[in-house]
Amino acid sequence: MTKEVEIITKPFLKKLPDIRPGDTIKVYQKIKEGKQEKTQVFEGIVLARKHGKGISATITVRKVISGIAVEKIFPLHSPIIEKIEILKRGKTRRAKLYYLREAKGKRARLKKIELKEKSQPEDKATTKITEEKKEKKEEPKQETKKAQVAESADAQA
Repeated sequence: MTKEVEIITKPFLKKLPDIRPGDTIKVYQKIKEGKQEKTQVFEGIVLARKHGKGISATITVRKVISGIAVEKIFPLHSPIIEKIEILKRGKTRRAKLYYLREAKGKRARLKKIELKEKSQPEDKATTKITEEKKEKKEEPKQETKKAQVAESADAQA
C-alpha cells in the first residue's frame, strides 16, 4: 500500500533545497486578501524537520520580533509555499533545536557553516569586459609609481 501512496503523491512533491535544523531561511508564502494574492516572507531559524521527505514533511521555523518569539510550522510541499531560500547554515549536534526556546544571548547563537553557492556560468563577453576593466585599473597605478620614482630621482639630482 505504501508504494501506491508514493505513486499518487509523487507529482505533488516540490523540488526543495536541503533544509536542516539550524538553517536560517526565508519562506515565501502566498496569502489571499480578498481577490488579491500577495507574497509574505517569514525569516527565521529552523528548529525541527518532521515527517520525513514525503508529502507530509514539515519544518518548524522560529523568529524573534521585538522581543517576542514567533514559531510557525510550514508543510514543505504545500501549494501555499512559493519558495524557500537558505540564507545561513548553522552547525548543530542535534536534530531538534527546542533548547533555543529558552536560550538567551550567546547561548542562542549557532556557529556558522559556509554555504556552497552554485556558480552560474558567465558569458564570454562579460568575462572579457571584466578583464579589460581590471587591466585598465592596473595600468594607471603602474604609471603613477613610475612617475613618482622618476620625480623623486629628478628631485635628488
